[in-house]
Amino acid sequence: MDQIDRGTQIVRSALFVPGDRPERFAKALAAGADRVIIDFEDAVEESAKPGARDSLHQFLAQNPDARVWVRINSAGHIQYQADVDFCRRESGVAGIMLPKAEDPALVMDLSDCGKPLWLIIESAIGAATLSLLSATRGVERLCFGSIDRAVDLALEEGTQGGQSMLNTLRAGVILHSKLNGLAPHLDGVYPAIADVSGLAASVKNSHGMGFGGVLCIHPSQMPVIHENLATAVEEVDWARRVREAALNQPGAVKMDGRMIDAPVLARADRIISLASLRHA
Repeated sequence: MDQIDRGTQIVRSALFVPGDRPERFAKALAAGADRVIIDFEDAVEESAKPGARDSLHQFLAQNPDARVWVRINSAGHIQYQADVDFCRRESGVAGIMLPKAEDPALVMDLSDCGKPLWLIIESAIGAATLSLLSATRGVERLCFGSIDRAVDLALEEGTQGGQSMLNTLRAGVILHSKLNGLAPHLDGVYPAIADVSGLAASVKNSHGMGFGGVLCIHPSQMPVIHENLATAVEEVDWARRVREAALNQPGAVKMDGRMIDAPVLARADRIISLASLRHA
């Protein structure tokens, strides 16, 4: 099934907020990100992790209409089960992001929470079990963990070889998302907050590979992400002209010197659908 057919709104930007910084929660929700992810994992020191759950509990109790995602600690971490239990009972937690996803059986157990799961694929084991992970009950979306993946595989970030390898691994996320009808996949964060041109180039690479959106770590990154994920006006105009030509002319259709066959129509429909979802 094509992911567009599921009616799942594309997530262009998913903004991480440290779980131990409750003063940022409301600001993040008002910043314009398509999703806000309260981070209990990498952004929070070990000693502060229980307090992060308490802070989010208080925030959600005071803001009953708020909806956030939570990146829990990875399986095997001492806080994992407490994070899972927290997400299960908090109605304001819309879904769970699992870092270092590797074990399909664990993901199956996690799905018993009854909340959609986003899996971060950021290790060699995750890549090796991707076909099983992506087909597991409860999984809504795959995310590509570029930074941890580079570390795990000893890749040299910023080099042509390192980027080529990361793009090859991204292809697996794209392929298995498509095969399992998952929501549009998300690419990893760009850590250099002040490097606007670098972020733009990274997002264009993600867009060109078919990613629906990007994870981000600062509100200032969102306008750059949204702008560079937007389908070009000329491309949308072409798609609409293709669809209009097909509707108005019976039989074989020719436009701009090219025959419009089923694959061309499918591409045009996809461009129109993506443009509509991205601006919904």
